[in-house]
Amino acid sequence: MDKTGIHFNISERKILLRICDVIFVLALLYFVGIIFEFDYFQITKENWTWILVLVVYIFIFGSIFELYDLQNSSKFEKVWVNILLTTSTTVLFYLLTPFLTPVLPENRLQILYFFVSILSALLIWRFAYITFVTSPRFYKKVLLVGETSNIPTILKTFNDADPNYKIVGFINCEINKGEKIKFKGLPEYHPKQIYQVIKDKNISEVVVASYNSENITPQIYTDLITLLEGGLPVKEYTQVYEELTQRVPVQFVGKDFYKYFPFSRSNQNKMYLFFHRFFDILISLVGVLFGALIIPFVFLGNLLANKGPLFYTQERIGRNGNLFSIIKLRTMVVNAEKDGAVWAKKNDTRITTFGKFMRNTRIDEIPQFINVIKGEMSLIGPRPERPHFVRELSQILPFYETRHIVKPGLTGWAQVKTRYGSSVDDSLLKLQYDLYYIKHRNFVLDVNILVKTLSTIIFFRGQ
Repeated sequence: MDKTGIHFNISERKILLRICDVIFVLALLYFVGIIFEFDYFQITKENWTWILVLVVYIFIFGSIFELYDLQNSSKFEKVWVNILLTTSTTVLFYLLTPFLTPVLPENRLQILYFFVSILSALLIWRFAYITFVTSPRFYKKVLLVGETSNIPTILKTFNDADPNYKIVGFINCEINKGEKIKFKGLPEYHPKQIYQVIKDKNISEVVVASYNSENITPQIYTDLITLLEGGLPVKEYTQVYEELTQRVPVQFVGKDFYKYFPFSRSNQNKMYLFFHRFFDILISLVGVLFGALIIPFVFLGNLLANKGPLFYTQERIGRNGNLFSIIKLRTMVVNAEKDGAVWAKKNDTRITTFGKFMRNTRIDEIPQFINVIKGEMSLIGPRPERPHFVRELSQILPFYETRHIVKPGLTGWAQVKTRYGSSVDDSLLKLQYDLYYIKHRNFVLDVNILVKTLSTIIFFRGQ
């Protein structure tokens, strides 16, 4: 195969963002120290702890303020706000930890130099990233080989997931082709053109999108094997779907479902489960203590703007289908479901003014730390659903009850990746994220969810 164009995968871009954040910040601080009378932060072998702490703070607060979210990072009008928040919080924490960082300078101008240097470095690098790395020069160009029925969904999903992942054409692989179908901005090529298209368009990857491999013509099958042997990646579309979107495409899974669910070994790993439970209890005890401290203020808010009982309980389905009573702070009017269970939705009129504030900040979820301590829930996992909706959704969505093989969670992958579910389509999206978590469950993913949960709270995206 001829050499394909240069491109960066998602993981490579995330690493690139982090590494260059550090390089640009340290380089600018170094030059500011030489050019100006700036001696608060000096880069020397003796001061390596100062550098390490600064790097850790940038990574932590950059993650919390979504500085490494690829969708935001490709748009300067969005990323500059995250840079400002990251810089401000990093500098504040750096100044407030003098045991790990330099002693506070007597000249306050030194702090200004420090702040402006970090802010400028991040802005310069991110402008360069948007200008060059996210430009068409570095797009990953893909050829789609598949059935025409799959193409619209795949196009939209892949484009939404990664702006640098571009499908530049498709080949209809069906043996019995119907009338030629046109897709906006996506040319169709004849199967005999496959080698020429790959060469002319600098294709980096071929994605096969077919419900049934028997639909692929023998000639295309032979060509795909030849391409694979020549070093060109040939991938199945559900595999790419999962890599790009970080969710399991259950709507495309058929009778060979067992291929798609090699669930994480962490689900049976005694060490992982022990520490998972340990941190569940530890963090929940802290959560209960925090709840006890703020309960007088919540009680006052409830009294003034949320008249009625402070708490309420509701039956939910837990692990292995077992029922338990979830504990929450009431956010809706009294008797909100007097006519039966209904979906909660955006701008729901049943939610009180104070209840909306509690939902946005997730204060209403604090009593569920008690459910976690009791072992009915975990800190992280699929959100527990009500029996009525479970029965309804299980009849419509494939593998819905698979969510119940792990404990439900106070927060989860679906909660930090999407908005509140108020329809069957929303539930399908949440199910895809939940199954991804169950499939890839590990300490790194758990920490990622906790960090994103902080982002959700800070940006008032509570449900």
